[in-house]
Amino acid sequence: MIGDLRRRETEQSCGLRAARALLCLALVAGLAGCGDIGRFQFQAAVPSVAMPKPKPAVAQTPATEREHERILATYGGTYDDPRLEALVTRTVERLVAASDRPDQGYKVTILNSGAVNAFALPNGQLYVTRGLLALANDTSELSSVLSHEMAHVLSKHAAIREDEARKAAIVTRVVTDMSNDPELTALALAKTKLTMASFSRKQEFEADGIGVGLSARAHFDPFGASRFLAAMERNAALKAGKTPLDPRAQDFTSSHPATPERVQNAQSIARQYGTPADAERDRETYLGAIDNIVYGEDPSEGFVRGRRFLHPKLGFTFAAPDNFTLDNTAQAVIGVREGGSQAMRFDVVRVPAEQSLGDYLNSGWMEGVDKSSTEDITINGFPAASVVAKGDQWQFKVYALRFGSDVYRFIFASRQKNTESERNVRETVNSFRRLTLEEIQAARPLRIKVITVQPGDTVESLAHRMAGIDHPAERFRVLNGLDAKGQVRVRDRVKIVVD
Repeated sequence: MIGDLRRRETEQSCGLRAARALLCLALVAGLAGCGDIGRFQFQAAVPSVAMPKPKPAVAQTPATEREHERILATYGGTYDDPRLEALVTRTVERLVAASDRPDQGYKVTILNSGAVNAFALPNGQLYVTRGLLALANDTSELSSVLSHEMAHVLSKHAAIREDEARKAAIVTRVVTDMSNDPELTALALAKTKLTMASFSRKQEFEADGIGVGLSARAHFDPFGASRFLAAMERNAALKAGKTPLDPRAQDFTSSHPATPERVQNAQSIARQYGTPADAERDRETYLGAIDNIVYGEDPSEGFVRGRRFLHPKLGFTFAAPDNFTLDNTAQAVIGVREGGSQAMRFDVVRVPAEQSLGDYLNSGWMEGVDKSSTEDITINGFPAASVVAKGDQWQFKVYALRFGSDVYRFIFASRQKNTESERNVRETVNSFRRLTLEEIQAARPLRIKVITVQPGDTVESLAHRMAGIDHPAERFRVLNGLDAKGQVRVRDRVKIVVD
């Protein structure tokens, strides 16, 4: 859960139905209208020639200001690092100077998110996450991302896409309102989605072509784009089987699919500008800038370690059962059992101090509740209450627990009620406890550390030094741009994850 959980609004009046609760558990959380967005907290400028020139301004409107604030809230705010800001500033300045539109201003923000993402607003506000910066391996790869987003701005893709989406929404509304034939309606809506997908795909290929050319003219290695697209493809493969649960978890491949076709296309375009050895990668400078960057979740916002969720700021922890995967989303902590037969949601709700927890559970925010099942209980010394609810295909067990002035809620959904599912519920709820002082002090972020490969080091031995991540060998290869057969060489500079 991003930020202070005490800021979460209650869902007491939202009329949440059982099916809707299941949707929350399934974690289908979209970032509507985000498209291509991303920005840094500094102004890119065209280098001066004979006389210093004013920096091109980025036009601000109430709409872009609101969108900026929404993005910051969704992605954990800005990530402040002078070295990274300086690196990105220099990169943007070179790209602007090589552009056909040096009068277009850009304002870039580094977002405090472990997701691999970058995007642009139509006015030239660019955004890139620290997760993307951690994945890239040299400045030419960074330039490929920034030039791609600049291409979207220069081509006015966001504005055109908004117009196309508006047309698609009209088609959807008309078809839904006018057609009594479910099959005809489904076919029309499917065609609309395919049209939008094809439109977006065309824009991505166009931005790739413009971006690769722009990087090459700025004297960056034009093959940086194909390398980074391949890295994103491998990074996405590591997440295979995981649902993108929350806007912060959406990565660059969600809106910029890193398909083999797109990688090949980027390589083909790059060959028009030379060979991979002809241009600048600036790997050493880049690795120096990202050394010690925070990797993954920021512990101050609550974080997942294996099956355990910890929130040092609020002072509590709990653990999910075996075979569960936990994800810390913007709205809640979500757990899904392997195979999808059981899921859980943990969040905070606003309950008046004078209202009993049992009354809250029966207050109508969820339908299908069996009020006769209400129990007042105690969990590790904290007052709590539980209730059972039923939907068409799922059964729910809901707990409300008062911790200090806050009330936390566990919602468990099971396809079938059996001994194992009930045990999972009990174990999770009973694991909720207060963090010790030692645990709070030890809760620090994972970071990228850049090291030099020594004689005898291998991918496996270096991966063994990584902390707090799953699939360490595969993660090491992805972070360092190595394919399945790639090996490290003595004196190479490589990235590992440490705590």
